[in-house]
Amino acid sequence: MPIVNRIAEFHREMTEWRRDIHANPETAFEEHRTSALVARLLESFGVEVERGIALTGVVGTLQGAQPGGPAIALRADMDALHVEERNDFAHASRNQGRMHACGHDGHTAMLLGAAKYLAETRNFAGTVHFIFQPAEENEGGARAMLEAGVFARYPVEAVYGMHNWPELPVGQFAIRPGPMMAAFDIFEIVITGKGAHAAMPHLGIDPIVCAAQMVTGLQTIVSRAVHPLESAVVSVTQIHGGDTWNVIPDGVVLRGTIRAFSPAVRDRLEPAIRRIADGVCRAAGAQFDLRYERRYPPTVNSPEQTEIAAAIAADMVGADNVKRDELPSMGAEDFAFFLEQKPGAYIWIGNGSAAGGGMLHNPRYDFDDAVLPLGASYWARLAESVLAKSGARAISG
Repeated sequence: MPIVNRIAEFHREMTEWRRDIHANPETAFEEHRTSALVARLLESFGVEVERGIALTGVVGTLQGAQPGGPAIALRADMDALHVEERNDFAHASRNQGRMHACGHDGHTAMLLGAAKYLAETRNFAGTVHFIFQPAEENEGGARAMLEAGVFARYPVEAVYGMHNWPELPVGQFAIRPGPMMAAFDIFEIVITGKGAHAAMPHLGIDPIVCAAQMVTGLQTIVSRAVHPLESAVVSVTQIHGGDTWNVIPDGVVLRGTIRAFSPAVRDRLEPAIRRIADGVCRAAGAQFDLRYERRYPPTVNSPEQTEIAAAIAADMVGADNVKRDELPSMGAEDFAFFLEQKPGAYIWIGNGSAAGGGMLHNPRYDFDDAVLPLGASYWARLAESVLAKSGARAISG
C-alpha cells in the first residue's frame, strides 16, 4: 500500500493547509504568515517548535518512542515567487504579484502531514527535525539557516529533501546519486562606450555592437571551453541599452546565468566570461566591468542516503515507478547548502502533466493535491525506516 492509512484519513486537512498557503503566498524572508501557520500546527501536533531561524524559518523537533538513536532532518521550503498568478480557482493568490508557482505550498503541507502522523505514532527511535525553510527562490534561505546555526543547535546524521516534478506522473519518484541539480551563478557585464549620433557612429564607441559580439562569443564557452562530455549552460537573459532611435548610447548592461554540475567546470566559467568580455572591449576601444556572483552549489546526493530514499519509494510505489536514470536538471536548489554540510538525498515526486501551463514557475501552475498523502507517507516511512526501533518493523502501513 503506497499511502499510510492514517495519513490518507487527513488528506482533506492537508489539502486545506496547502490551499490556504497557496492563496496567501509570501516571498523570500517575508513568510511571516506561513511560518506562523506552520509553527501553530506543529505545536498542535505536540511537536517542539523554534521560530525565527533566519528570520522566518521554523524547526520542529520530535522524539521517538524509544530513547536514544540518531537524528535526521526533513526539509520543506515555504516561499513563493514574484509571479502574477493567472489561475481563477478559489485558492488563487490573493497577494498581487506573488504566487506559489513552484509548489512550495505542497512541500510544506506534505511535511506537516508527516509531522502530524509521526507525532501520533512515534514509531521510531531517535529524533526527527522538521526544517521549514524560507527563501529557497534566489535568496539562499538554506545558507541563511546554516549561518544561523541550525545544524549546531539541531545536529543530525543526515538531511533529506523533496521537490514536486511536473511531467513525472503522479505515483512516481525520481532519484539518482551524485548531481541531481546544477550550480547556479549570475553575472552582469556593464559595457562602457562613447555615445554619439546614430548617423555618425565613427565619432563614438558603440556598446551595442560590443554587446552583440559578446553575446555571440559567450555561446562559445560551452561549445569550445568545456569538455564535450561535461555539461554547462551560459545564458544571457537581459540586455539593457539605449533610449531612442537615433542615439548610440554610452553603455549597455548584459545579465545572465551560469549552470554546471561539476565544481571544476564551474570554476572555469567566470574566467572564460571575463576573457571574452575583455577581448571584445579591447578590440572596440570600450571598457567593461564584470560582476559575478556564486549563488548555489550543485545539489549532490550522497550514495548511501540515495539508496535509502530509493528503497523507501520503491516499497511504496514499486521499483518500476522509481526512476533511477532520470537526467539531472540544470535548475538549481539551495538544499545543496545542506548537502554540503551533511550526507543526504533529494528526491523528485511526480506532479503529473505540465500541459496547459503546469510547469514550474508558470503563472498557471498548481500543485496537484492528489500528491499530498503520497509525499507525506514517503516522509513518514523514511523517518520510521532510518530511525527504526530495535526489534520493531521499520515500515508500517
